Amino acid sequence: MYKVMKNIHISDHFTIAEFTCNDGSGEVIYSRHLIELLEKIRVKVGKPIIINSGYRNPGYNRKVGGSPKSQHMLGTAADIRIKGLSSKAVADIAIECGARGVGVYDTFTHVDVRYEPKNVNKGYDFWDMRTK
Repeated sequence: MYKVMKNIHISDHFTIAEFTCNDGSGEVIYSRHLIELLEKIRVKVGKPIIINSGYRNPGYNRKVGGSPKSQHMLGTAADIRIKGLSSKAVADIAIECGARGVGVYDTFTHVDVRYEPKNVNKGYDFWDMRTK
């Protein structure tokens, strides 16, 4: 875990600030594999990706009701939005680009690069939590 200057680019389209814990601590952990996945998605859609949530420390993860085994705490997950695309459309693109965990929500899509998905036949885990 590092506390660093937030404007540092960690890839062509993303800065470290986008992945820091939203609790204001400045803490960040990120996986290079996650950044590579997000770059693939970004290039495929040709539009910016908005990162709602990247790394979460355990305290913040509990506060927001995250899973006790959340990939966010490992720096291997991000909740994202892409203007003009539904969360389901973003999920489909993420799967095409190699995401190993994908969750569809009303206002965002969860993507992660978990080490081993439970659904080994598909090669990724998928869940749909939309309420609409």
